Amino acid sequence: MSQGDLLHVVTEDDISDSRRMFGHGIVWASALLLAGIAIAQYAQVSGYADFGFQTWRPTLYAYILWSVCLCWSKVLIYGEHGKRVLFVLPAALFVVSLTVFPLLFGLIIAFSNWNLASPLGRQFNGLDNVRQMWADPFYWNALLNMVWYTLAIFVEYAIAFGLALLLNADIKARKFFRVAFLLPLMLSPVAVSWMIGKSMLEIRFGPIARLARWLGWETPSFFGSPEIARLIIMMLDAWTFIPFMMIMILAGLQAIPKDLTEAARVDGAGPWKTFWEIVFPLMLPVSITAVMIRIIFKLKLADIVINLTAGGPGGATDTVTSFIFREYRDRSNVGYGTMLAMFYLVLIVIFMTILMKLADRFSRPRT
Repeated sequence: MSQGDLLHVVTEDDISDSRRMFGHGIVWASALLLAGIAIAQYAQVSGYADFGFQTWRPTLYAYILWSVCLCWSKVLIYGEHGKRVLFVLPAALFVVSLTVFPLLFGLIIAFSNWNLASPLGRQFNGLDNVRQMWADPFYWNALLNMVWYTLAIFVEYAIAFGLALLLNADIKARKFFRVAFLLPLMLSPVAVSWMIGKSMLEIRFGPIARLARWLGWETPSFFGSPEIARLIIMMLDAWTFIPFMMIMILAGLQAIPKDLTEAARVDGAGPWKTFWEIVFPLMLPVSITAVMIRIIFKLKLADIVINLTAGGPGGATDTVTSFIFREYRDRSNVGYGTMLAMFYLVLIVIFMTILMKLADRFSRPRT
């Protein structure tokens, strides 16, 4: 091995025992400090003692100190090999601070009776929020609505695929149509709900309502019927996000070698058979990715419902997110609303895990 090759080899460092002890010492000392401050602040919040802490900032500072000591100790204990961990460890600690800690605080609040309108503050109530959720018909109605909203994605996918095929073909003004079809994606869902739902669908003076009266519908009420209201919510949400799937599918279509489709035409395959036998199987990984990302966005649907119908009529258009939002805003019920959100999070994790396993199975090449 040449001298130049040795420069790329990380050898074992000669690390003394005192250096290792110091590395372990700073980690344990900072960890004990973090645990002590966290316990003290929790005792103060629970009313068992008063240590003079006004906020949770001391715990935050102790966590930052522990993180720095942990990273430093890796270098002290493992030397050059420990520096490899520094490429991942700071990012992991940052993710923990942004996800794990809020999740733990959320679990504490979920099992509490905390109404902002009550002078008693937060009080632990065990499984009362779970029992209330289990007997809440409006929450289960919102979950059922999410099933219908999620199933609508397959219709959105079909439309997006058709538009992508159209924009991938050799048509006139193709660049113009690509930009025009992307315009809804540039708009905020809140703007869409006000521009279309509150203006164009307005019962008295909206242009669509006037057209409906001119066609013979005497009293057009787009949000009075549960089925029509739910359909309008689906259409507005689809109009906003179909371009997102369309642009992903269009990118996949442009990546397909033209030699494959030309060879199919030479072999006598028609357009429909070429699509089903060549284009669609090759587009399956891109399609699954686009649908899964769309499902994630759909599960967070709230802004259009909140601005347009507030869940009405009678909860027909409610989503889980909009229902939880009203639980916070209208009823100031932080504890119960957090329990609903935590349960919804568990359902999403289970659903997406199953969906990813099924997607992995279907996207594997068939032999």
